[in-house]
Amino acid sequence: MNVPAFRQAPPAPSPRRRRFPCSWPPSAPWPALPRCMRPKPAWPVRAITLVVPFPSGGTTDVLARALGEQLSQRVGQPVVVENRPGAGATIGADYVAKARPDGYTLLMGAVHHTIATSVYPSLSYDFQKDLAAVSPLAMVPNVLVVNPAQAPATSVAGLVEQARKSAQPLAYGSNGYGTGQHLIGTQFQAAAGITLLHVPYKGSGPLTTDLLGGQVAMSFDTVTTVLPYIQSGKLRALAVTTAQRSAALPDVPTLAESGLKDFDMGTWFGVLAPAATPRPVIERLNREISAIVGQPDFRERLLAAGAEPMSATPQAFAQRIDADTRRFATLVKENGIKVE
Repeated sequence: MNVPAFRQAPPAPSPRRRRFPCSWPPSAPWPALPRCMRPKPAWPVRAITLVVPFPSGGTTDVLARALGEQLSQRVGQPVVVENRPGAGATIGADYVAKARPDGYTLLMGAVHHTIATSVYPSLSYDFQKDLAAVSPLAMVPNVLVVNPAQAPATSVAGLVEQARKSAQPLAYGSNGYGTGQHLIGTQFQAAAGITLLHVPYKGSGPLTTDLLGGQVAMSFDTVTTVLPYIQSGKLRALAVTTAQRSAALPDVPTLAESGLKDFDMGTWFGVLAPAATPRPVIERLNREISAIVGQPDFRERLLAAGAEPMSATPQAFAQRIDADTRRFATLVKENGIKVE
């Protein structure tokens, strides 16, 4: 007897997913558009992080917070200042260089970064290749200040004489190894023919605390950081390090006027972004920062703190960075400054 074989029922046809092409009637409302057709929201749509590569309390931090407040008002999003100090400002720069290049992570850079390129040969980022110049913000003269209890000199000549007669080298503090302050101190020793003891800190905040407490005798900090203590008499200003006198300290001579010919070093500050940040975002940031710097009240705020406002195109700022990198590479080599 033949038993009929059971036949398996054919599978039910699977429902096909409807696929919408990336084209839609022009009259269609925005929510009805497929995702691939929706316009990208204009930058910025969320908070922006401005990384400061030093602790709070120093010039970089002060300028970043002043800028962040104004930038937030202009772009309609919060600007959060985040301190990432250490290793001569390279930790913060490394973090931003490797951040997503979307315009939401920025660096408050400074001249220190152009020096660190030569001082730290093992950096995992290239300051000029991995970061894009956005806009400068300010130039701040450095000033040679002393704690009167540790260095009673009232002039550069008097300080040099004290250093030569001292049984132990006078200690000067800086905001980190391989920073502008360190290089200024090195150049000062070479020009004056003296030897000082370098004591590096993670930033101007802790340096100033120890300078006021007498743990170090002197520093070459920026005017912004030490101006209140100069005005109160807790610190004594002997000379500024730039070619011109500081508007905030018009009675304080330059180092060149004090006998150290052609001495001219200051500290600029500016904003940078990860290298692949879209050009329209960089241009927008440059326009906003330039507008902020041009505001009379903001300029007065900077000048009162000893900072001289700066503005330039991203291209001009990049050229400044390149020129300083080359200049300081020579000085670093001549003075044998290097961290392995």
